[in-house]
Amino acid sequence: MVWLSRCCCRKYGNFVDHLRVFVKGGSGGMGLPRLGGQGGEGGDVWVVASKDLSLKRIKDRYPEKRFVAEVGDNSVVRALKGKKGSDREILAPPGITVTNDDGKVLGVLNAVGDKVRVARGGQGGSFHSNFHPSKGQVRHVRLDLKLIADMGLVGFPNAGKSTLLSAISHATPEIASYPFTTLKPEIGKVMYDDHKQVSVADLPGLIEGAHMNRGMGHKFLKHVERTKQLLLVVDVCGFQLASKTPFRSAFQAVQLLVKELELYKEELLSKPAILVVNKMDLPEAEEKLDELMHQLDNQEDFRHLIPEDMVPSHFPTFSHTVPVSASSGLGVAHLQQLIRQSLEEQDAKATERQRHDKLRELRKAVPLAPLPTNPKWGQPYQA
Repeated sequence: MVWLSRCCCRKYGNFVDHLRVFVKGGSGGMGLPRLGGQGGEGGDVWVVASKDLSLKRIKDRYPEKRFVAEVGDNSVVRALKGKKGSDREILAPPGITVTNDDGKVLGVLNAVGDKVRVARGGQGGSFHSNFHPSKGQVRHVRLDLKLIADMGLVGFPNAGKSTLLSAISHATPEIASYPFTTLKPEIGKVMYDDHKQVSVADLPGLIEGAHMNRGMGHKFLKHVERTKQLLLVVDVCGFQLASKTPFRSAFQAVQLLVKELELYKEELLSKPAILVVNKMDLPEAEEKLDELMHQLDNQEDFRHLIPEDMVPSHFPTFSHTVPVSASSGLGVAHLQQLIRQSLEEQDAKATERQRHDKLRELRKAVPLAPLPTNPKWGQPYQA
């Protein structure tokens, strides 16, 4: 039996994946000239990753989006060393990248407890500053959420991603026959019989030119960066976005999806990927599947079917190709098992790499003793 825990953002209009906030470190406290007292430092502003939070909640709770730390205490006769001002924390969900207005990355919060200082407090007044304090750092920063999920569903509009998510995890995403049903990411957690959980994200459908920020563009593609693996979903019978756009076969859809990912960030192609060929309940689906498999086995021979500027630099290889019908349930159970198998294989390889890296570091840390220049039989070895 497989079931879904409720996703964190079911209502599409409530999802917020970026937020710009004002931050200000506290000013330092005044020094005490006649006794040489030093004012306390101003508090700092930190962004801290915390569980069960969303950017939407931050936006609602702090509509002015201002976060200011406390000022340091002045130096007084009873306390020549002023107390540091209290820090201010902005609690945010894991998966946040913090940047300034120039786009410089200040920090990345991957796990609960990760933190980054975004505004430093001012120094307290002292002898070196003629007992005058300095002001805290003031600026705007951006909190950019990139969803963290095990698997990310990638496909052109109407490929059946939302239906597939519903089928493999009992999620209830919005489903309709028009292309752009999913306007905000939807995450479902699949639990297996032994309580193993896998998170699957249904992300807004790409269109050709997404790498240039057309359609959902970068708003979609940035979330792909934080998934461990990809599930490329194509309609076995092909796809046409609108009457004035060209029809794309399943083979063309695969290549165009890969090229969009490549043009946005080539590193995405290093992720393991499973190809899901959906809508196998349609007429002529078996014939179309045979044609697709033949083309995938001989991709170079069919490159003429792809627009010249959209041919991937490297033709894709998939860990598995799985025909399914999300609406009827055909092949869904098999896909669920392959998803888990693929993730476990990836984890095993990562663990093995870490083990080799640690052994390599240990070997470097323990240098071998030099051999004697002219060793002789019967004499003790001296390094």
